[in-house]
Amino acid sequence: MSEKRNVILITDGDVYARKAVELAAHEIGCRCITSSQGNPSVLSGPQIVKLIHKAKCDPVLVMFDDSGFVGEGAGEHAMKYVANHESIQVLGAIAVASKTRHEEWTHVDVCIDRFGELTHYGVDKYGIPEMEEGRITGDTVYCLDELDLPIVVGIGDIGKMGKMDHFKVGSPITIKAIKLILERSGKYDSSKEG
Repeated sequence: MSEKRNVILITDGDVYARKAVELAAHEIGCRCITSSQGNPSVLSGPQIVKLIHKAKCDPVLVMFDDSGFVGEGAGEHAMKYVANHESIQVLGAIAVASKTRHEEWTHVDVCIDRFGELTHYGVDKYGIPEMEEGRITGDTVYCLDELDLPIVVGIGDIGKMGKMDHFKVGSPITIKAIKLILERSGKYDSSKEG
């Protein structure tokens, strides 16, 4: 098989997330699988892997969303398939907080609050630090602990956070989270930035 493709998993897929991730991909020099957007996810794992291999360059940003489905929904099924595929190298994941009714959560290595500050506390959907350390509540994060990921970065609701991450202000929190994963993986190349 050919060389593995480098991928960052993002646990949100609504229209705000898509706009923020597309902007981040353009700014940093990544590729974004725009069609992975959906609330909930509509593409299967095998379909997403094919699209990843069609991307012109690495790393590839891929969105997954369960839309509040209890337990493992379509987004998490697809994410597990992609993360465990032999041709994919996952550099890390961005775990997106939500006000889920079902209290699904995952461990995170670090969070970025709405002001762009790193914190060891979890954050809520508005990007405000919470009281608990090292975990975040969201609706598409349930399976992240099952995956052997190098780093999981928690942030508030992508493209939102009380307009602090809106695409019209440059989605700075999303961009910082992606850059952090790339820096930790040794794949960050500032010369690719748009």
